[in-house]
Amino acid sequence: MAAANGVSGAGLFSEEELREVSGVRWGEDFVEVTCGCTSHRYGDAVGRLRVCASGDLEINCECTPGCREDKLTPAAFEKHSGKETAGKWRNTVWVMVQGEKVPLSKTALLKYYYLAHKSGNGSHKGRNGRPSHRDEFICCTRCGKERRFRLRSKEECRVYHDALAKVNWTCADLTTDRVTCDDEEERASRKVLRGCSRAPSCSGCMKCVCFGCETCRFKDCDCQTCVDFYRNSKE
Repeated sequence: MAAANGVSGAGLFSEEELREVSGVRWGEDFVEVTCGCTSHRYGDAVGRLRVCASGDLEINCECTPGCREDKLTPAAFEKHSGKETAGKWRNTVWVMVQGEKVPLSKTALLKYYYLAHKSGNGSHKGRNGRPSHRDEFICCTRCGKERRFRLRSKEECRVYHDALAKVNWTCADLTTDRVTCDDEEERASRKVLRGCSRAPSCSGCMKCVCFGCETCRFKDCDCQTCVDFYRNSKE
């Protein structure tokens, strides 16, 4: 079978780019390496990162012998690991290089992901061809209830982006809906419905988890995520 984009796994990266990286395995049109994410509470969650020629990134989690989480996006793997500061997977998901944990952002492993984004062929597209973002939740620091954020427009993405950056976010800060701490939290059966175009109860896939686009990144924001996005877009 021909490799995707005419690129075989052996031709994705040079020997120099993957020198001293642990657990390298070459596939038909992908490369796999050992990866992980560290939580202060739960310790290291280890997995296998698959880097595809298409730019897709998939992680099969091996945090415990019985874990069945596979084909996770880096963002979903970060959350699954229990990482306290989720949303910064480029810097929190690591690979082993010469026995040291090195963030993905400091390796060559993201170059096809960035190329796919620049060419407009990123897989986080909805049925209308525009970037697709699933609904997200933030927990109120006052009442402890999780509140839903819909990310269908740039304005809604900005509201979520700013709320995520606020350390002591509360229900009173939610301007898009009239919700107070006295209102009930959504039922668990409702929370699983997050707007994925592939599957209504999707827990996170390449179709609904966006790794960064013009809709959810902002030039006037100086957070590291936005700064890195626009810096990489210029390269």
